[in-house]
Amino acid sequence: MTCLMSLRDVRRRLPVVFPLAIGVVLVAGGGLAAIETDTVSNYGEGVWWAVSLMSTVGFAGETPSTPGGQVLSGFLMVFGFATLSLVTASFASMLVIEEEEPEFEAARVTEAEVLAELKQVRDQLEALEARISRGE
Repeated sequence: MTCLMSLRDVRRRLPVVFPLAIGVVLVAGGGLAAIETDTVSNYGEGVWWAVSLMSTVGFAGETPSTPGGQVLSGFLMVFGFATLSLVTASFASMLVIEEEEPEFEAARVTEAEVLAELKQVRDQLEALEARISRGE
């Protein structure tokens, strides 16, 4: 059940991840255009580089020539892998949950029945303890 809840939490975060990824692409596009002046000639090309790096396609031309460009490119690659992994895992979990939902519901029903039985046993035990303390 804990795993199921964490997968639902991941899916709830997807609406935050997409705008964040778009923001990272737009900011990184400007950064690449500013840092990699030899290989990226304008902002649009910088955004294209950022998209290609984040989508794991690779560089859209030459590799970065400056240390700042290399660091930014490395960040974009890792962020892209993380974003794609999160999206893939979310879609996969939706498919699994649909197939596994009857089993999860059966487990919830069983858990409720067991808890009811335990409450009944506890109540009986308390009644016996009360009778013993009264000397019956």
